[in-house]
Amino acid sequence: MLLDFRNTNTLWASVAVETLSRLGLISAIICPGSRSTPLTVAFARHRKIKAIPILDERSAAFFALGIAKRTGLPVALVCTSGTAGANFYPAIIEAKESRVPLVVITADRPPELRHCHAGQTIDQVKLFGNYPNWQTELAVPDVDLGMLRYLRQTTIYAWERSRFPTPGVVHLNLPFRDPLAPTPQLNTEAPQALDWEDFFAFTSPSSIPLASLPIPQEWLSCKRGIIIAGIAHSHTPKEYCQAIAMLSQVLQYPVLAEALSPLRNYADLNPYLITTYDLIVRNEKLSRQLAPEIVVQLGELPTSKELRTWLETIQPHRWIVDPSAENFDSLHGKSVHLRVGVEQLENRFNCHLNSKDNSYLQQWCDEDLQVRQNIDQTMHSINTFLESKVAWLLSQTLPSNTPIFIANSMSVRNMEFFWMPGNSGITPYFNRGANGIDGTLSTALGIAYRDRSSILLTGDLALLHDTNGFLIQQNFVGHLTIILINNNGGGIFEMLPISQFEPPFEEFFATPQNIDFAKLCQTYNVEHKFISSWEQLKQLLNPLPETGIRVLEISCDRKADARWLQDRLKRFSIHP
Repeated sequence: MLLDFRNTNTLWASVAVETLSRLGLISAIICPGSRSTPLTVAFARHRKIKAIPILDERSAAFFALGIAKRTGLPVALVCTSGTAGANFYPAIIEAKESRVPLVVITADRPPELRHCHAGQTIDQVKLFGNYPNWQTELAVPDVDLGMLRYLRQTTIYAWERSRFPTPGVVHLNLPFRDPLAPTPQLNTEAPQALDWEDFFAFTSPSSIPLASLPIPQEWLSCKRGIIIAGIAHSHTPKEYCQAIAMLSQVLQYPVLAEALSPLRNYADLNPYLITTYDLIVRNEKLSRQLAPEIVVQLGELPTSKELRTWLETIQPHRWIVDPSAENFDSLHGKSVHLRVGVEQLENRFNCHLNSKDNSYLQQWCDEDLQVRQNIDQTMHSINTFLESKVAWLLSQTLPSNTPIFIANSMSVRNMEFFWMPGNSGITPYFNRGANGIDGTLSTALGIAYRDRSSILLTGDLALLHDTNGFLIQQNFVGHLTIILINNNGGGIFEMLPISQFEPPFEEFFATPQNIDFAKLCQTYNVEHKFISSWEQLKQLLNPLPETGIRVLEISCDRKADARWLQDRLKRFSIHP
């Protein structure tokens, strides 16, 4: 234990930090500033917490988000007073929407210096609106034992609310009076005599409550049911996939697996895995033949707009399985929410396989195999650079268990269309809570920090939106390879009706930036390579380096790639 008795502020801050450490905090992202000095000193001095300084608050927040996504533990995010905290907002929105735990601590001026034009002062109470799970302003620091107990228990409650019942953000606003630096004072001598081990005796990590539920009888008796494994990240992916595989085999239901779930990378666990569902339901005849009566939806629906439209049209009875309190029925259909994880359903399984007719299941499997063969034959024949082939190639090339962060817009859609099933154990990460492109690089660096060598798949606009993330390099430990699809603009807009209207399409929607990425990387001292062939790309991806950041740039034709994709998506599900 390392409490700091030099003055009231240092003791207050060190008690809060020691409490967080005992609860399980191991990472704190610190943005520079004056009013947050007591917090910065406390985090920097603590032996069990890794404090990482990052200049840009927006990058810092997304970097913290990335670490929290990977570890599943809350990360502390600290800044000074004024507009600094406002730059956390985009990452806080994403954390709330994607259920990632963050403990956001904003320093503030004391009440007597507010609303009187004191410098660097804004109204920070409820700064982030309704996005935090919980938020409060603490009292001005005080060495009274009762006040220190209040600080300890408020910090414990904040930690718990960042994790339960649904992971998310908590916001603590901490006012500090001068002196902000650790200048010695005389009024902290009495607390030194306290039994501090007793003070912290019951401060420990909370256990996650579990629940279980038997399988509904309707599932067992239905002959035309499907399981949709939607957008999900599990910190125990193999166990998650095993639970779904067991459910699938008991029910004899096919599993439509989103590329942003772990299932496609543990394919041998599940013989009924369907990965080309988006292309299958584009075929009107097949979409009618394969209409289910029951849908078991695990978590959030997949990215696929085609799948959502299909479900909205046929209106099956949907059971949504997810342990959170979130509403995952964006289609507003006939749905029932079961507030448990699929792992808890598995605990009640009768492991005798169902003997009901499985011709419906077999048709799904046959169609998926045919479409997969069509995709593979097409991709093998393509030698020129095509954006859609990158995701297909990555699924076969990356080393086993590689973490990959997928940027929004076209990157995530190409993953869903073309990521092949396999047994690589690759872990996909993403910011699909709010689906924005902000913070792409910083989040990927947070995921890669002190972990396996990792990949970021991104377009040029998403990377440009967060180039300050490269400033994290001096504090970055690990390796990140950035696969940059440079088509000089927003490829996703080429897929929308507005692309037919020129002007204003190119200038106001595609927004080409004409950036020389080799020079940009040179500015940040980041390695850069132009990719000239698919074979070169494969060689650079396996094995991956162990340290540093590098950019592998692939130049693509935005308009030609969009035409190819629009032409081919329906054709993949047409039988020869």
